[in-house]
Amino acid sequence: MMDALGLETSTAILQALPQPIIVCGEQHQIVFVNYAAEAFFGASMSVLARQRLDDLIAFGSPIISLVETVMLRRAPMTEYRVRVGSSRFGDERIADVFASPISDTDGRVALLIQERTMADKIDRQMVSRGAARSVTGLASMLAHEIKNPLSGIRGAAQLLEQSVASDEVPLARLIREETDRIVGLIDRVEVFGDERPLEREPINIHVVLDRVKLLARNGVGQGIAFSEEYDPSLPPVFGNRDQLIQIFLNLVKNASEALERTQKPEIKFMTAFRPGIRISVMGVSERISLPLEIVIEDNGPGVPPDILPFLFDPFVTTKPNGSGLGLALVAKIVGDHGGVIDCDSRPGRTRFRILLPVASGAFNMSSFEEVGVR
Repeated sequence: MMDALGLETSTAILQALPQPIIVCGEQHQIVFVNYAAEAFFGASMSVLARQRLDDLIAFGSPIISLVETVMLRRAPMTEYRVRVGSSRFGDERIADVFASPISDTDGRVALLIQERTMADKIDRQMVSRGAARSVTGLASMLAHEIKNPLSGIRGAAQLLEQSVASDEVPLARLIREETDRIVGLIDRVEVFGDERPLEREPINIHVVLDRVKLLARNGVGQGIAFSEEYDPSLPPVFGNRDQLIQIFLNLVKNASEALERTQKPEIKFMTAFRPGIRISVMGVSERISLPLEIVIEDNGPGVPPDILPFLFDPFVTTKPNGSGLGLALVAKIVGDHGGVIDCDSRPGRTRFRILLPVASGAFNMSSFEEVGVR
């Protein structure tokens, strides 16, 4: 009776863990997975039990060699930052994998997978915020030291347009237009120096997204199919309506430009409630809960992998004539709202995901996954 109770309790504990756990036998056959592993691989225990680990994990994965080494040595081992690929999901995921023998008498091995994606992306987001703050000082310097001389140059160019020979007018006009372009760039950078507190209130995020969709359909998104997958029970976000519109309109504009050469271009708006994420930020005593998830997805060519980790840094752009400030400004505004933004991209699917806090008192927080950011 005690043995049965012990087995039942052990199984319940494994099922309660939020990390995926897989137990495989000597021939790599899968003998047990917990609920988190079922969700991770997108298949039930009955389906996974008919497979071997070699069938589930992508060929050449270090996880296979890790399991074999643990079987041989009868000792636990860990692989950090492993790329986990599987036939059950299309993209690769970064995870820490902990492997341990079940006992000394058989070859069974237990694997615990700790996905690194969210923590790493939040870490990168904090770095991007630091870079955006560094632009603040640059913005102040540009505004005071450069804009005044540029005004004089522009005025002189206007006078030259009226007095020079007709064949020299295009040159004078070029000076004026280039001066205007530089002033426009400085104005965009100067936004980073705006440290005034936001006027915020509870806002229905779907109202914001519907306004963005309406603006896009009649502007940058003409000819693009728009669709949505909304969670109708989503609580209100605590934010500034105009700035939230600016965030999502900027993302939709970028997506529209990326879709220029895509057949059957599509942009999808998605919202969901994810009561599993809290971040711990240095300098803030209370952990920040970010249960509101908003995703802007397009079916364009994707972001180049070498740029993806730095996408929200100032002056990083994939556009030949881009300033690289649009997404940096988006990241700043999201940060000012207490949220985080990340991008997951591959050819044929690019997702910008924003996590935001809800308005105070909109729901009763229960349990959260804590993601430490140092």
